[in-house]
Amino acid sequence: MVVKAEGIGLKRNGKWILKDIDWEINKGDHWVLYGLNGAGKTALLNMICAYYHPTVGKMTVLGKEFGVSELGANLRKKIGLVSSRLQQNLYVSDSAYEIILSGAFASIGLYETPTDAVRAKAISLLRELGCYDYADRAYSSLSQGEKQRVLIARALMLDPELVILDEPATGLDFLAREQLLETIQNLAQMETSPTIIYVTHHMEEVLPIFSQALLLRDGTVFAKGKTESIMTSDCLSEYFSFPVDVIWNNGRPLLAKHVTQ
Repeated sequence: MVVKAEGIGLKRNGKWILKDIDWEINKGDHWVLYGLNGAGKTALLNMICAYYHPTVGKMTVLGKEFGVSELGANLRKKIGLVSSRLQQNLYVSDSAYEIILSGAFASIGLYETPTDAVRAKAISLLRELGCYDYADRAYSSLSQGEKQRVLIARALMLDPELVILDEPATGLDFLAREQLLETIQNLAQMETSPTIIYVTHHMEEVLPIFSQALLLRDGTVFAKGKTESIMTSDCLSEYFSFPVDVIWNNGRPLLAKHVTQ
């Protein structure tokens, strides 16, 4: 079991942000966490990463039960997080290679001397994720899609058991988005792939490898289970309280307004 949430609730500033969350993620399963802005996705991610503790309920991540086991940095080293918040904190003058190397020390910036093994691993990830051609370029000079590949490589440096991709395609044009999604698809299909949670509010980003889905609405679980069973016209019309059609193409769902003939 990678994540097990049992009756989780989170109260912040007198308001319930999350309520009655039950969610189990097994090793090897890849999930999409889908929700509109304000649905509670960020709060749930912060809890998985042990930045928040539940107000009520029982939370266990990678075998560590909140309130019982030691959490903090030790747990977060087993979780690779790619988020806009991380990107904002990086030293943008560092090269792509240096950014990836820093992932081996879970640090912002490179303050320790990497071993030959760490350098070899970073170079291997540069190649695998298609970053090698711009390894020596400053992070600030990269396109948004290139930056996201670098962050994914950085997240993999500590061989995490869980990788969380928090809306990684935000701000990308169609081509850059599809190139990034292809990288993620390839990562998930690797024999040594960690469990992946892909967070989004764009239906067209849901790849075939995300066989499980959780729909979050107003801080509660609206639906969860097999992606193809949840991402249907009827289910999503109820979710949005608005008539929509879900069209599946090449294993990916597309969302459109329902038009009555």
